[in-house]
Amino acid sequence: MKYVICALWVLFCLLPRPLGGEALSAPMKPSAEASVQLFDRAGHPLRAFLSERQTYSEPVTLADVSPWLVLAAVAAEDRRFYRHHGVDMRAVLRATWQNLTRGNVVSGASTITQQLARALRARPKNLWGKFGEAWDAVNLERQNSKEEILQEYFNILEFGNMTQGVQAAAKFYFGVPASALSLAQSALLAGLIQSPTRLNPLKNPKGALLRRGRVLDAMFSNGFITKEQYDTAMKEPMGVTAGERPFSAPHFARRVYEMALDASRVYTTLDKDLQLYAERAIHNHLEKLKDNHVTNAAVIVLDNTTGGVLAYVGSADFYDEAHSGQVDGAAALRQPGSSLKPFVYALALQNGLTAASILEDEDTFFEGGFRPRNYDESFHGGVSVRRALACSYNIPAVKAAEPLGAARLLNLLHDLGFDSLDKAPDFYGLGLALGGGEVTLLELANAYAALARGGAVRPVVFATQPYLATDTKQKQALPADIAYIITDILADNAARADAFGMNSPLNMPFAAAAKTGTSKDYRDNFAIGYTPRLTVAVWAGNFDASSMQKVSGISGAAPIMHDVLLYAASKYPAGEFEPPSGLQRRVVCEESGLLAGETCRRTREEVFASGRVPMEVCGGKHDNASGVLQITFPVAGDIFKYDPALPAAAQQLHFKSAGGAGPCVWRLNGEELNGDGTDIWWALKKGKFELEAACGEETARTHFQVL
Repeated sequence: MKYVICALWVLFCLLPRPLGGEALSAPMKPSAEASVQLFDRAGHPLRAFLSERQTYSEPVTLADVSPWLVLAAVAAEDRRFYRHHGVDMRAVLRATWQNLTRGNVVSGASTITQQLARALRARPKNLWGKFGEAWDAVNLERQNSKEEILQEYFNILEFGNMTQGVQAAAKFYFGVPASALSLAQSALLAGLIQSPTRLNPLKNPKGALLRRGRVLDAMFSNGFITKEQYDTAMKEPMGVTAGERPFSAPHFARRVYEMALDASRVYTTLDKDLQLYAERAIHNHLEKLKDNHVTNAAVIVLDNTTGGVLAYVGSADFYDEAHSGQVDGAAALRQPGSSLKPFVYALALQNGLTAASILEDEDTFFEGGFRPRNYDESFHGGVSVRRALACSYNIPAVKAAEPLGAARLLNLLHDLGFDSLDKAPDFYGLGLALGGGEVTLLELANAYAALARGGAVRPVVFATQPYLATDTKQKQALPADIAYIITDILADNAARADAFGMNSPLNMPFAAAAKTGTSKDYRDNFAIGYTPRLTVAVWAGNFDASSMQKVSGISGAAPIMHDVLLYAASKYPAGEFEPPSGLQRRVVCEESGLLAGETCRRTREEVFASGRVPMEVCGGKHDNASGVLQITFPVAGDIFKYDPALPAAAQQLHFKSAGGAGPCVWRLNGEELNGDGTDIWWALKKGKFELEAACGEETARTHFQVL
């Protein structure tokens, strides 16, 4: 029988071509495809994706494989590897004789080269398939060095648990690269080659440990290791520490993976620590809002200087099927509400308005019967652009947009990167000023980052190696002075106090601008805050588009934004917003928007773009006065603070009027007060108040707030 087998082999070797196909050609091309691996900006692993073979693979050179593993594999699988030419005839004869004499398969004879040939090209599991495999092995040996064969062998082997190649296996089972494998670890991996499923150390640790011992036996008996090395390795605990594979920033990782990639190792812009903090912030605040039907949130953090994504949280919990956790809230289309108002006013400032200009906040019908209402369901009379934007009043925003038209506003939004607004201007109408369209959180974040950059729009960058950006355009969408004025308004805590109070989540202990937005019926709310270095954008709501229970941007998204921006700014500190050249500061009358005259009752310093300072000086007569009767104290928009440490009797306001003929009737929020003089005293209490003085046939009104 031995002579028959030898004769068949000689005949096979004389054949002009292999049975079953062409010979494997040289030079040998790597067949193990690398899994795409993502890392954060500091090199921490984020996630690895399965290769086309549905394995985690990381090919390496033979120089990156521990010498112990080379010796262990040769001892366990092919101890005459360095002496044969692809087929070990001694092993073939031995295995054939054993199998024939015992009546079943008890021994194999495949060399390492044959195993590689089988992995590269599958053949039928019969005698002719075996001959074809042997032919491929011989050709591999003819065309490649032993080192090249071993390198491909170690990269193509599968070690169970979806790991392919020794590098992926070493990292998964032991948390070390293949170059750092110890003798005992190498023996365990070499033992898995025989049957990675049956010997899976996670499910069959005893079987894997027994097989490791046999590999060490083979290494010692072949003189590959000393008795001392053998004894030490046999005593070493198995040490398998396999845990969950990295699965950080799942929405971000998926987005990067879906981009065109030319590398298996991608170094992203993400800051893993900031990402984890943002995820915790969402969890903590949603827990507080669970009784208000708020089930999800998303966060984007951008580096304004580079456009890099520092954090990208798409949902509160990726694994939460009940609330569609795998939906990417950063990329989902949502109505932005008032968060588009800064861009409305930016366009209006380019077309004649100033931050001091007065807009009438009163019940108004616009074209098509459009009749917006303010969030607080009240009207505020003549308000400056600064206060209208800071307090996010709706009616003044539409009044500012009306002379511009929806088409011009839409063009600006497109320049700022709002590509999701893809309908015709007539589709949106003036409602666009109040967020009557659908945009993504990422678009909002990058548009606000443009304000921080002085009006410059840059591409959002996801990775640096290779460089991954949403596009390659960079342009100046807004003049730098206009962008600065909008930022100055959004950073003015006093200007927004009438609507949000002095200690709202929008108030930061460093230079920062902020804005909120709430869509119709409380379906979505947003909060965006930025420093010169960072932009943080947050969405909160429900993926099924159901309404939250009276949760607005200031109570839903803003607390998350506040915490994330506070933490991010501690890692990436920035100074003040630098004003561009040409800006001018002037003292203006708050009630007229003109340069302050000697008789103006209330003044403030305002910032103007070059060439846009008002020429007219206010003479002290203001449009908001009704006839000659005026309430001289408090002045519209005043804010007072109640101090619980002081006696209540010591905390009173002295309401004063002038120009009217008494007696006067004073009403506060519609309720008549005691006293009929032109001035009365009132004890402080917290709240927002509308004050009315009716003296004879004249009436004057003002409003104020007590914190």
